[in-house]
Amino acid sequence: MQTAVYRAPVYEPTVDELETLKKLELGEDVSLGAAVKEYLSRRLLERGFVVQDEEKHWHITDTGRLLIRRTL
Repeated sequence: MQTAVYRAPVYEPTVDELETLKKLELGEDVSLGAAVKEYLSRRLLERGFVVQDEEKHWHITDTGRLLIRRTL
């Protein structure tokens, strides 16, 4: 039996996700280890709000910036 992954039709970021996006917007370094400690959801990466470089550091995308501006 195959399990389907449910995706809600509307994406609502968590407080932790918004906080992390704001840190990235301000230029703070968020590594994979820090993201795990802060319970950063993989949804940010899956939805294109952040990207990872070769060193596994997170960087905010233009889409992530738009999300911050929309929710402020």
